[in-house]
Amino acid sequence: MTAAEWIINNAWIVWLALFLLLAIIEMISLDLYFIMLGVGALGGVVTALLNGEIWLQVVIFGVVSLLMILFIRPIAVRHLRKSPEGFRTNVDRLIGKDALVLEPTSRISGSAKIVGEIWTARAEANAPVMNPGSYAVVARIEGATAYLVPAPTEEI
Repeated sequence: MTAAEWIINNAWIVWLALFLLLAIIEMISLDLYFIMLGVGALGGVVTALLNGEIWLQVVIFGVVSLLMILFIRPIAVRHLRKSPEGFRTNVDRLIGKDALVLEPTSRISGSAKIVGEIWTARAEANAPVMNPGSYAVVARIEGATAYLVPAPTEEI
Protein backbone atom coordinates (compact mmCIF):
# COMPACT_ATOMS: atom_id res chain seq x y z
CA MET A 1 0.00 0.00 0.00
CA THR A 2 1.42 3.38 -1.01
CA ALA A 3 1.19 6.55 1.04
CA ALA A 4 -1.41 8.03 -1.32
CA GLU A 5 -3.62 4.93 -1.00
CA TRP A 6 -3.32 5.05 2.80
CA ILE A 7 -4.32 8.73 2.86
CA ILE A 8 -7.34 8.06 0.64
CA ASN A 9 -8.40 5.06 2.74
CA ASN A 10 -7.92 6.96 6.01
CA ALA A 11 -8.97 10.44 4.90
CA TRP A 12 -10.93 10.97 8.11
CA ILE A 13 -7.61 11.04 10.02
CA VAL A 14 -6.26 13.73 7.69
CA TRP A 15 -9.45 15.80 8.08
CA LEU A 16 -9.34 15.40 11.86
CA ALA A 17 -5.69 16.48 11.94
CA LEU A 18 -6.60 19.49 9.77
CA PHE A 19 -9.39 20.37 12.22
CA LEU A 20 -6.98 20.23 15.17
CA LEU A 21 -4.42 22.36 13.34
CA LEU A 22 -7.06 24.96 12.45
CA ALA A 23 -8.34 24.98 16.05
CA ILE A 24 -4.82 25.65 17.35
CA ILE A 25 -4.34 28.48 14.84
CA GLU A 26 -7.71 29.92 15.93
CA MET A 27 -6.58 29.93 19.56
CA ILE A 28 -3.61 32.05 18.53
CA SER A 29 -5.40 34.42 16.14
CA LEU A 30 -8.86 34.71 17.78
CA ASP A 31 -10.48 36.09 14.62
CA LEU A 32 -13.06 33.29 14.12
CA TYR A 33 -12.00 32.42 10.56
CA PHE A 34 -9.93 29.36 11.32
CA ILE A 35 -12.53 27.76 13.57
CA MET A 36 -15.07 28.15 10.76
CA LEU A 37 -12.66 26.33 8.45
CA GLY A 38 -12.25 23.76 11.22
CA VAL A 39 -15.99 23.09 11.22
CA GLY A 40 -15.69 22.56 7.47
CA ALA A 41 -12.94 20.03 8.17
CA LEU A 42 -15.32 18.23 10.54
CA GLY A 43 -17.73 18.05 7.60
CA GLY A 44 -14.90 16.33 5.72
CA VAL A 45 -14.46 13.90 8.64
CA VAL A 46 -18.15 12.96 8.56
CA THR A 47 -18.13 12.54 4.77
CA ALA A 48 -14.99 10.37 4.94
CA LEU A 49 -16.51 8.19 7.68
CA LEU A 50 -19.60 7.73 5.48
CA ASN A 51 -17.27 6.47 2.71
CA GLY A 52 -17.73 9.54 0.52
CA GLU A 53 -15.36 10.02 -2.39
CA ILE A 54 -12.38 12.32 -1.85
CA TRP A 55 -13.79 14.94 -4.26
CA LEU A 56 -17.05 14.97 -2.26
CA GLN A 57 -15.11 15.43 0.99
CA VAL A 58 -13.33 18.46 -0.47
CA VAL A 59 -16.62 19.92 -1.76
CA ILE A 60 -18.30 19.41 1.64
CA PHE A 61 -15.30 21.06 3.36
CA GLY A 62 -15.52 24.07 1.04
CA VAL A 63 -19.30 24.49 1.22
CA VAL A 64 -19.55 24.10 5.00
CA SER A 65 -16.59 26.45 5.57
CA LEU A 66 -18.04 29.09 3.25
CA LEU A 67 -21.48 28.89 4.85
CA MET A 68 -19.96 29.17 8.33
CA ILE A 69 -17.89 32.22 7.36
CA LEU A 70 -20.77 33.97 5.59
CA PHE A 71 -23.60 33.25 8.04
CA ILE A 72 -22.34 32.11 11.46
CA ARG A 73 -19.18 34.21 11.91
CA PRO A 74 -20.95 37.62 11.72
CA ILE A 75 -23.44 36.53 14.39
CA ALA A 76 -20.66 35.18 16.62
CA VAL A 77 -18.57 38.36 16.24
CA ARG A 78 -21.60 40.52 17.08
CA HIS A 79 -22.21 38.56 20.28
CA LEU A 80 -18.55 38.61 21.30
CA ARG A 81 -18.27 42.39 20.91
CA LYS A 82 -21.51 43.20 22.70
CA SER A 83 -21.00 44.70 26.13
CA PRO A 84 -23.58 45.49 28.79
CA GLU A 85 -25.27 48.88 28.59
CA GLY A 86 -23.31 51.50 30.50
CA PHE A 87 -20.19 49.32 30.58
CA ARG A 88 -17.06 51.47 30.40
CA THR A 89 -13.55 50.32 29.67
CA ASN A 90 -10.06 51.79 29.73
CA VAL A 91 -9.92 55.52 30.52
CA ASP A 92 -13.71 55.92 30.33
CA ARG A 93 -13.94 54.14 33.67
CA LEU A 94 -12.02 57.03 35.29
CA ILE A 95 -14.81 59.54 34.65
CA GLY A 96 -16.43 60.40 37.98
CA LYS A 97 -13.46 59.14 40.04
CA ASP A 98 -11.79 61.22 42.74
CA ALA A 99 -8.50 62.94 41.91
CA LEU A 100 -5.92 64.30 44.33
CA VAL A 101 -4.55 67.59 42.95
CA LEU A 102 -0.72 67.50 43.07
CA GLU A 103 0.11 70.96 41.73
CA PRO A 104 -1.96 74.07 41.08
CA THR A 105 -4.44 73.04 38.41
CA SER A 106 -6.02 75.58 36.10
CA ARG A 107 -7.25 75.62 32.51
CA ILE A 108 -3.59 75.90 31.43
CA SER A 109 -1.58 73.48 33.58
CA GLY A 110 -1.68 71.02 36.44
CA SER A 111 -1.40 67.40 37.52
CA ALA A 112 -3.40 65.03 39.66
CA LYS A 113 -3.25 61.51 41.02
CA ILE A 114 -6.18 59.43 39.75
CA VAL A 115 -6.57 55.80 40.88
CA GLY A 116 -2.88 55.66 41.80
CA GLU A 117 -1.56 57.14 38.54
CA ILE A 118 -0.29 60.65 37.94
CA TRP A 119 -2.13 62.39 35.10
CA THR A 120 -1.73 65.70 33.35
CA ALA A 121 -4.76 67.62 34.53
CA ARG A 122 -6.65 70.75 33.58
CA ALA A 123 -9.58 72.49 35.23
CA GLU A 124 -12.81 72.54 33.26
CA ALA A 125 -13.67 75.92 31.70
CA ASN A 126 -16.01 77.01 34.51
CA ALA A 127 -13.95 75.54 37.37
CA PRO A 128 -11.71 77.64 39.63
CA VAL A 129 -8.00 76.99 40.12
CA MET A 130 -7.54 73.95 42.35
CA ASN A 131 -4.74 73.94 44.93
CA PRO A 132 -2.40 71.03 45.76
CA GLY A 133 -3.84 68.66 48.35
CA SER A 134 -7.44 69.36 47.38
CA TYR A 135 -9.72 66.80 45.82
CA ALA A 136 -11.46 67.02 42.48
CA VAL A 137 -13.62 64.80 40.30
CA VAL A 138 -12.73 63.68 36.77
CA ALA A 139 -15.25 65.25 34.39
CA ARG A 140 -13.79 63.94 31.11
CA ILE A 141 -10.62 62.58 29.54
CA GLU A 142 -9.15 63.84 26.28
CA GLY A 143 -6.05 62.01 25.13
CA ALA A 144 -3.72 61.86 28.14
CA THR A 145 -5.29 64.84 29.92
CA ALA A 146 -7.91 64.61 32.64
CA TYR A 147 -10.31 67.53 32.99
CA LEU A 148 -11.33 68.12 36.60
CA VAL A 149 -14.01 69.92 38.56
CA PRO A 150 -13.72 70.59 42.32
CA ALA A 151 -15.12 67.82 44.49
CA PRO A 152 -18.37 68.75 46.20
CA THR A 153 -17.87 69.65 49.83
CA GLU A 154 -19.73 67.53 52.36
CA GLU A 155 -21.62 69.36 55.08
CA ILE A 156 -21.78 67.80 58.53
